[in-house]
Amino acid sequence: MPQDASARALGLDFGTTNSVAAIAQDGHSELVEFVGDRANGAVFRSALCFWPEEGARGGLAREAGPWAIAEYLDFPEGCRFIQSFKSVAASPLFQHASIFDKRLTFEQLGGAFLERMVAHAGGQLDNPPARIVVGRPVEYAGSRPDEVLARQRYDAMFERFGTEIHYVYEPLGAAFSYASRLTEPATVLVADFGGGTSDFSIVRMAAADASGRSNTRRCEPLGSAGIGIAGDRFDYRIVDHLVLPILGKGSGYRSFDKILEIPRSQFAGFADWSRLALMRNRKTLTELAKLQKAALDPDAIGRMIAVIEKELGYALYDAVGRLKRMLSAQEEAHFHFESDDLLIELDVTRADFERWIAPDIARIETTVDAALTRAGVAPEDIDRVFLTGGSSLIPAIRAIFDRRFGSERIATGGELTSIAHGLALIGQEPEPALWAA
Repeated sequence: MPQDASARALGLDFGTTNSVAAIAQDGHSELVEFVGDRANGAVFRSALCFWPEEGARGGLAREAGPWAIAEYLDFPEGCRFIQSFKSVAASPLFQHASIFDKRLTFEQLGGAFLERMVAHAGGQLDNPPARIVVGRPVEYAGSRPDEVLARQRYDAMFERFGTEIHYVYEPLGAAFSYASRLTEPATVLVADFGGGTSDFSIVRMAAADASGRSNTRRCEPLGSAGIGIAGDRFDYRIVDHLVLPILGKGSGYRSFDKILEIPRSQFAGFADWSRLALMRNRKTLTELAKLQKAALDPDAIGRMIAVIEKELGYALYDAVGRLKRMLSAQEEAHFHFESDDLLIELDVTRADFERWIAPDIARIETTVDAALTRAGVAPEDIDRVFLTGGSSLIPAIRAIFDRRFGSERIATGGELTSIAHGLALIGQEPEPALWAA
């Protein structure tokens, strides 16, 4: 339905790693700044923490964002910490998360997350606009993502949050944000590198008008493509090469009179945060205890059990993230992870990291080709390239676009907030459904 430009609209970038909200009115958008001693400006970590508490709804207290991280760090063995749960939105294999004696579906996790996000917004989201534009990836994460299932789960998650909800590809949100910088018409490739997916959209944009606003009504989407490979996958490559060998990967176990390699499936839960957090259950720990008795290196399996039982996943991936960021800025960095009897210290070069992620980089580059093909444009037809998302800072990612388009055509900025700004502006369009996925 048409909407007056003076009416408010909310843009919500529900991300795998971080979430950001913005409210637009009169053609301008402002970020929602979270408040409190643990707030980190407009960036709200996409994390949840639950713990038993008498009097709490369903017997479970809950927190989200940086407050969830603080609760977990204060009492890790008494909490259930979940991060990156967006990555299972399109997975038919994910039915529920076991939270103590409760089983919570994706939409229940999402509802708890939004509830706490609102609570920490200092009243800014208490009465959200009727029109809400939510970002979604071009391609959902997972080996066989089910888009229909993801849409059903998103609908259930956001049903109490607004009365008119539109879903827009995340890079198109970034495109709206970037449009305000343009001083002349341009065909723009927007590349959004999130935690779970890398998404690409090609848009023909008008320049900003005399007032400095972009004429978003003349923005024309030409084509999009995406792939379920991004920051979380790069983190796992580091875990796979540096950490898992110390936890038993590649070693053997006795099976009757044979020595067999420990199945790689035993380490599958370390592939992403959502799965690692869910490994702390009786069935998994019982299986690992049996494996430890048969293992040639029982101490290694003992270390893996300790990581799971003591909820060391957050600290482990935090150390991995620091290493990845350091290698984006320098050629060599020191990896350090320590907890109780587990110590991992290694020097890692950027060349090592780039070798580990080379297959992922190749698939990302192929996806850029797919976006160009769907848009019906050649690399020389692209006037500007706008890179956004935290992983856009990785040199191997930047090199893809330097090679193809030339560094002079590349722009960056607002890596964590540009999508929310643009989604809110799309909400002010007379017909946002024209941009909806």
